[in-house]
Amino acid sequence: MKSFLVISLFALLLPRCSRGFEYWNQTKLVDDGITDVGVPHFVPITLIGSAAAKGAVCMDGSLPGYHLDKGFGSGANSWLVQLEGGGWCNDINSCLYRKKSRRGSSYYMEKQLQFSGILSNKPEENPDFYNWNRVKIRYCDGASFLGEGYDSAAGLFFRGQRIWLVSMEELMSKGMRYADQALLTGCSAGGLAAIHHCDEFRALFPGNIRVKCLADAGMFLDAIDVAGQRTLRHFFGGVVNLQDILLENVSFGLQEWRETYQGPALLAFSLFCIQTPLFLLNTAYDVWQLQESLATKAADPHGYWIDCKMNNAKCNTGQIEFLQGFRNQMLLSVRKFSLSSKNGLFINSCFAHCQSERQDTWFGSNSPSIRNRGIAKSVADWYFDRFQVKLVDCPYPCDGSCHNLVFSRRY
Repeated sequence: MKSFLVISLFALLLPRCSRGFEYWNQTKLVDDGITDVGVPHFVPITLIGSAAAKGAVCMDGSLPGYHLDKGFGSGANSWLVQLEGGGWCNDINSCLYRKKSRRGSSYYMEKQLQFSGILSNKPEENPDFYNWNRVKIRYCDGASFLGEGYDSAAGLFFRGQRIWLVSMEELMSKGMRYADQALLTGCSAGGLAAIHHCDEFRALFPGNIRVKCLADAGMFLDAIDVAGQRTLRHFFGGVVNLQDILLENVSFGLQEWRETYQGPALLAFSLFCIQTPLFLLNTAYDVWQLQESLATKAADPHGYWIDCKMNNAKCNTGQIEFLQGFRNQMLLSVRKFSLSSKNGLFINSCFAHCQSERQDTWFGSNSPSIRNRGIAKSVADWYFDRFQVKLVDCPYPCDGSCHNLVFSRRY
């Protein structure tokens, strides 16, 4: 039976792989005029030559890849592995579209990527992880590194699980087997992948070393949209069926989920089932979910939500009230998860999406904070067991530290 750990989520740009779900690539973002600081640090891509023989290929059959910046000094044996985000595709047409992009083929991937935020190699930008071995695994399967299928008619490979496994084998051969501490992370679709693969990652290492996971913008609630429908529920069902997603050690299947899904309750159950310490970094007003599941074109045919979706400052009273209900559902979803002393939580009241990858939101003089505690410090304090971190922001518009995303054009 196909089993799907419904974290009520499924992430990024999650862009579904369709145009509507890839707004990162098609919309210019304005972020308070703040830019990354320092000299950009670019890391070349490495393709995994052994992957083809194992069927661990991108959607078009090309080799998967990763970017590795070696650690040094005290971090020479510490490893931070980031799973790239980029949404999913839930039907043949959207997958064919994705197949001809960097989200489905290594032929279109950048040969070098800038490492910033949690991947930065500068102590002034990333004080706790700058000298670790830092890896970004590229995302080209369309299902958060979870699929295990093939469509011969369309020539589409859904091999996310195999890509995950061959990537781990590759990194272990590159020295990760000798790690004295490790952190698995990801943003959006990569954040969802980090949740799903968290316990698998833990199992790679001896039990006496510190291994934890960080999911950035990886929570996508099964929330009712502005038209009273459940956009994500239908969409994720398509992803699961198309890509033959099969997860082991899950006690319920897709059909059971469709029949008995109860939103926040099941999300909390799913998160609580993960044994490895996990940190959830999320905004209470995630702009991806606002644009692509709460107020889609289909749900808002007359465009009443367009201005609000593009700029939170233009949301009217009724729209803010609706979004406060979404925030309440999110907090309810993580209540049980947050009770565990091993887990961490940082939910702020910004209109944003992914805050660990960008330098201005990860660590800077005016980065987002809750009770004067920034994101990078909160994650590090939790990871190194300095403090328990369970930070939840007051409701919008109380937080003046936010770097809200404002979109420059409509689509």
